[in-house]
Amino acid sequence: MHDQPLTPELFSWEFAADPYPAYAWLREHAPVHRTRLPSGVEAWLVTRYADAKQTLADNRLSKNPAHHDEPAHAKGRTGIPGERQADLMTHLLNIDPPDHTRLRRLVSKAFTPRRVAEFAPRVQELADGLIDRFADSGSADLIHEFAFPLPIHAICDLLGVPREDQDDFRDWAGMMIRHGGGPRGGVARSVKKMRGYLAELIHRKREALPADPAPGEDLISGLIRASDHGEHLTENEAAAMAFILLFAGFETTVNLIGNGTYALLTHPGQRDRLQRSLAAGERGLLETGVEELLRYDGPVELATWRFATEPVTIGGQRIAAGDPVLVVLAAADRDPERFADPDVLDLGRRDNQHLGYGHGIHYCLGAPLARLEGQTALATLLTRLPDLRLAVEPAELRWRGGLIMRGLRTLPVEFTPPRGGPRT
Repeated sequence: MHDQPLTPELFSWEFAADPYPAYAWLREHAPVHRTRLPSGVEAWLVTRYADAKQTLADNRLSKNPAHHDEPAHAKGRTGIPGERQADLMTHLLNIDPPDHTRLRRLVSKAFTPRRVAEFAPRVQELADGLIDRFADSGSADLIHEFAFPLPIHAICDLLGVPREDQDDFRDWAGMMIRHGGGPRGGVARSVKKMRGYLAELIHRKREALPADPAPGEDLISGLIRASDHGEHLTENEAAAMAFILLFAGFETTVNLIGNGTYALLTHPGQRDRLQRSLAAGERGLLETGVEELLRYDGPVELATWRFATEPVTIGGQRIAAGDPVLVVLAAADRDPERFADPDVLDLGRRDNQHLGYGHGIHYCLGAPLARLEGQTALATLLTRLPDLRLAVEPAELRWRGGLIMRGLRTLPVEFTPPRGGPRT
C-alpha cells in the first residue's frame, strides 16, 4: 500500500500551505503510515482520531529519546534542536513517569484556572499596548507586531524574567521561530544562549529569594523554592523546565493567534457572527470559537515525538520497538468519523473534543493560559479594528516549514485607523 503512486507528497512547500487533503488521503488509505521525514528520520504517522487518542495515552510509547532505535544518520534529529548540547533534555516533553509526574506537579500550580484568571488583566494590557503601536498606521504584520510579542511577554512575566531582559528573550525566540524549519544551527545557538541566561537568572533569584512566597510569586522562584524544600529539582531541571514552558508556551500561542485570525479573515460569515456576539457583550461564542479554531487549523500539526518501548499495534499496524511515532493532530481533528462536517469552520460547534492540546498525561499544562491569550487577542483585534482585512491574497502567504508546528511566517493586514488615537 505504501508504494502506491497515489500517495500524496508530504512535507513539500505546497503541502505546508494546505496539508489537509493529503491527511484526508492518509486517513482513508494508510491511517498508520511509515514515511521518511525531511530530516532523514523514518517515523510512523497516525492520522485517525480514535487511533490518535489511543496512541497519545499509551504508556508503551515513551517520550524519552533514549528509547529511539536511531540509525547513525538520524542521530540527534528528533526533539528540539540544541537541547541535548545545552543540557536541557530533562523536561516534560522528554520524560515519562515517575519523573514526569513529579516535575509536572511542581509547575501545575502556576497554570490553575484561578492563577490564569488573575493574569487576565496583564494579557489584556499587553494586547492593547501592542495594538496601540500600530493602530494609527492602518496596516501591520500581525505575526511580528502582535501574535509573536504577546505570548513572549506573557510567559516571561509568568516565569519572572525581568522586563529589562525580555527583549533579549524576544530576539532568541525569534531566532528559534525563524530557523525552525531550516538549518538546526541557528536554533541551537539561540537555545544555548537561553540556557545560559536561565541558569544565571535561577542563580540570581535563589540568592534574593524571600523566606516566604509572595502572592502570585513568579514561576522560577516557585521552582527554586520547591527544589530547596526537598523536591530534588536540580538546577538543570529548573532551567529545562523554564525553557520548555517558554518554548512550548510561546510558539503554540503565536500560531493559535495567527492561524485563528487568518481563518476568521477568510471566513467572513463566521467572523461577522463573532463580532456581533462580542458587540453584544457575550463570551460564549468567543470561547467555543477559540476551541473550533484550534480544531480547524491548530498551532500544533503533529504531537511531539514518541518512541515504542516494545512492539505495539496501532490501527492494525504493527510497530517495532524503538520506532518513532508521530500523532498527526491536524489529521485527527478533521476525522469525519469523529466530527460532523470536519472541513467546515463553525465557531459555535459544541461537540468539540479536539486533540489540539493533546490527551493523556502529556495534555498541555498551559491550556488555560493559551485559551486566555487566544480569546483576549482575537476579541481585542476584532473589537478595536473592526474592518480588519488581509492585505494580500491568501495564496501569497507563506507557512513556516517546520515538522511539529503549523504557522504563518507573516500575516499582512489593513484596517481603518481607530479615531481618537491610542487607548489610555
